[in-house]
Amino acid sequence: MENRDAMQDVTNDATVALITESPDSELSAAIETVASFDVRTIPPDRALESLRETASEGEVPSGIVLEADDPATIRSVLARVQSATQATPVVVAPAKGDEHTAAAALRAGATEYVTADEPEAKVNRIIDAITELPADETAEYHRILANELPDEAFVIGEDGTYLESKVRPDTATLYTTAAGELVGKSLESVFPADVAERLQSCLERAIETGAIQSIEYGADTTEGWRRYEARVVPIERRIDGQRAVVWLARDITERAQRERRLQSRQDRLETVNRINQVVRQVIETLVEAPTQAAIERKVCEQLVESELYCGAWIAERTGEGELSYRTGAGTAETYLEAVESCDPEDQRPAQHAVRSGEIQVIDDVLGDDSVPEELREAARADGIDAAVVVPISHGGTTYGVLAVVANRNDTFSESERSGFQLLGETTGFTISAVKNRQLLFSDTVLELEFRIDGGETLAFDLTTEYDCTIALEWAGSTADGRIFQYVTVDGLDGETVLEEAEDHDSIEECRLIYDGTDSCTLEIRMGESGVRTLAHHGATIRDIVVENGSASLLIEVPRDADVREVAEALKFVYEDTKLEARREVDHPVRTAAERRDDVFGKLTDRQLTTLRLAYYSGFFDWPRESTGEEIAEAMDVSPPTMHQHLRKGLKTVLGELFEESGGTV
Repeated sequence: MENRDAMQDVTNDATVALITESPDSELSAAIETVASFDVRTIPPDRALESLRETASEGEVPSGIVLEADDPATIRSVLARVQSATQATPVVVAPAKGDEHTAAAALRAGATEYVTADEPEAKVNRIIDAITELPADETAEYHRILANELPDEAFVIGEDGTYLESKVRPDTATLYTTAAGELVGKSLESVFPADVAERLQSCLERAIETGAIQSIEYGADTTEGWRRYEARVVPIERRIDGQRAVVWLARDITERAQRERRLQSRQDRLETVNRINQVVRQVIETLVEAPTQAAIERKVCEQLVESELYCGAWIAERTGEGELSYRTGAGTAETYLEAVESCDPEDQRPAQHAVRSGEIQVIDDVLGDDSVPEELREAARADGIDAAVVVPISHGGTTYGVLAVVANRNDTFSESERSGFQLLGETTGFTISAVKNRQLLFSDTVLELEFRIDGGETLAFDLTTEYDCTIALEWAGSTADGRIFQYVTVDGLDGETVLEEAEDHDSIEECRLIYDGTDSCTLEIRMGESGVRTLAHHGATIRDIVVENGSASLLIEVPRDADVREVAEALKFVYEDTKLEARREVDHPVRTAAERRDDVFGKLTDRQLTTLRLAYYSGFFDWPRESTGEEIAEAMDVSPPTMHQHLRKGLKTVLGELFEESGGTV
C-alpha cells in the first residue's frame, strides 16, 4: 500500500500498548519485527492502571492493540480503558475473528478491527490504522457502521468504481453479485442507468463539498426489489490515486413499507375528514336553497370545489322511470358532455342505483363493461379512474341520482360511501321539503283531476267484483318505504274485504279498524302504490274514490309543476290514466291566529274548557300530573262526561289539522 514508505519513517521510539492474555504473544514479536515499534505488553486486568501510569509519566503510546477473541472480554476491556485512550487509536486484533467479535469491537468504540491469516499482513493493517487515519474519524465511521448502517459498506472511487466491498453474512444471500465480485465494477454495471446516475451525482457531491450526503435508492435482489438508505462519507486520503467515499447503507424496505402504510392511512383519514367536511357544508347550504334546481346545482358545484372530485352531475327520474340529465359541474368537461348526450337506458350503473336504491361504485371506469363505451372514451380523455352513483331519495321515493367521478384510484372507501349515502338522503329530503313548501305556502295551486280505468290494486278488483265504493282517507309511508293507507269501503262488510285482501298480491298487511253491516274502515300496507309516485312530485291528494273498477283522483301540485311529467308518472303505474281537468285554485294563506279562531269556532264551550283544563293541569304529561277524575271534579261533571267532551274536542282539533291537509301529508 502507499503508506509503506511512510511507515518506515516512524521513529524507533514509537510504542504500541498490546493488551493480551499471553505474555509471549506472537503478535508482539511480529509488530516489533515488521514495524520496528516498541511493544509494551499489558494483561487485560491491569490495562487501565498501566495506561494511566505511563500517561502520568508523559509516555502516550502511538496505538493500543487488544488481542482477544471473546466479545465479552473486548467490551469489558474497552469500557475500562476508554477514559485513558483519548485520541489514541485502539485496534482489536483477535487470533480468530468472526462477525460477533467484530460487532462487539466496533460497538465498544474500537478504531479498527483487524484479522488476517499472515502475521505480516495483520501487522500492516494494524499500523495502517494507527498511523494513517485520525482516531476520532475512524471510530465515528465504525460506530456508524456497527450501530446505524450494518447491512453493507463499500469504498467507491470518484469514477464510480467499487474499491472495497463488505456485506453482513446474514444479508449476503440477497445480492445478485457476491460482495467480493463487486470490487472493480462500476455503478453503471450494477444499477439501472437512472439509478446509477443518481448515485454517481451523490458521490460527486460528497467529494466536492466534503460533507456527508444521504440518499435512498432501490436495488434488485434475490428477494425482489428492495429499498436502501445510504450515508456517503468522503475520505480525505486518496486510494489508488483517486478520491473516494465510504458508502454505508442499510436495508430500509420494511421501514419504507411501514411508512407507506402509515402515510396511506393518514392520507385516507385526511381524505375522509375532507369528504365529511364537504358533505356537511353541502348539507348546510341545502337548507337555504329555494328550488330543486338550486339544490342540485349547489350539490354538484360544492363537491367539485372541494378538489376531491373532477366532476359531478344529477339526473332526475322521469315519469317513465328513465333518467333525465338536470345539471353538472366540474373540470371533466368531455365526460359531462358525453353524459348529457348519452342514452339514459345505456347508463346501467345509474339505472341500477335507481331500481335498487343502493350506491353503485365503479372502481375502474375504463375497464367496467357496465359503463357505456362513449362514457369510457370520455373518461379516458379526462383522466377519470373511478365513479360513484348515489340514489337521491327520501321516504321511499327516489328522485334521481347523483353521480360523482374522480381521478384518484383510492376513491370511495366504505366511510366515503357512508358520507355519500347521507348526502343522497339529505338531498332527497330537501327536494321533498321544497316541493311541499312550494305547495304549502303558495296562494295559488294547480288542481288536477284524473280518471284511472283499472289497475292491479285491491281497490280496483273489489269494486269490479262487488257493488261497493272505496275512498282513501289518508296515505303515508313508513321509514322503510312501505306504503300504508286508511280506506273506507261502502257497500261491503269488513270480513269479506279481509278475505279478499289476504290473497291479493298488492297487499302486504291488512287490519280492520271498523266493521259495520255494509261499510268498514281498514288499514292497508302496500309495497307499491301511485301514492309514492305522487309524493315524488310534491302532490297532495285531495280525494280518491274508486267504484266500478275506475278511480277518480283529485290532487294539488305547485303552480309551476310540470303537469305532463306528473301525468306520465301516473301512467307509469296505472297504464289507462287520463287527465280530465286542470284548474288554478286559490289557497288563501291564513295566519296562525285565524287558524286558531277557526278551530275554536268548531268546539263547544264544554269541549274547549275540557281541553284547556286537561292541557294546563298536566293530563297529557307522562306521568300525568292530574287524573281524569280530578278534571271532572273541577268541571263539576262525571268522569265519563268529561272523557266524552275530551274525545270529541280532540277529534275536532285533529280533524282540522289532518282534513285540511288532504289525503297525504
